[in-house]
Amino acid sequence: MSEQEKQSTSQKSVSSNPDATLAQGDQVANKGGEDTSTYPALGRRMMFVDNPKNVDKIVYGLCILCAGLFLADFLYHKHTYVAIEDIPGFYALYGFFMCAALVVCAKLMRIFLKRGADYYAPYDVEAEAYPEDDLDRESHNA
Repeated sequence: MSEQEKQSTSQKSVSSNPDATLAQGDQVANKGGEDTSTYPALGRRMMFVDNPKNVDKIVYGLCILCAGLFLADFLYHKHTYVAIEDIPGFYALYGFFMCAALVVCAKLMRIFLKRGADYYAPYDVEAEAYPEDDLDRESHNA
């Protein structure tokens, strides 16, 4: 049997097994060399998000989807109750600005609600002194 026939036979046997096909996809998605065979099935399928290029593809795809939905708002007639709803893209712009306003308000609230780093210190377990004789101190500079 020639080398080419052996490769095509091994590819057919692997492609008939769904788990082996999933494992092949895992190897392609996981270029970091990490063993994903112990991950659950959903975790193996989501490994493509680990690659920054794939995250960029998802963000670009969402941007294109949002732009398409914004442009689709110009293509149909709306039956509105308030005159401002007649503006094309009103709800998209309203949602964007309200989300940005939430972020700004959260930053402003942080000024008033922020506590010091030692706020819980009197009652915190880590604030307790640890007995020196129980500490195993090692010197790495010796």
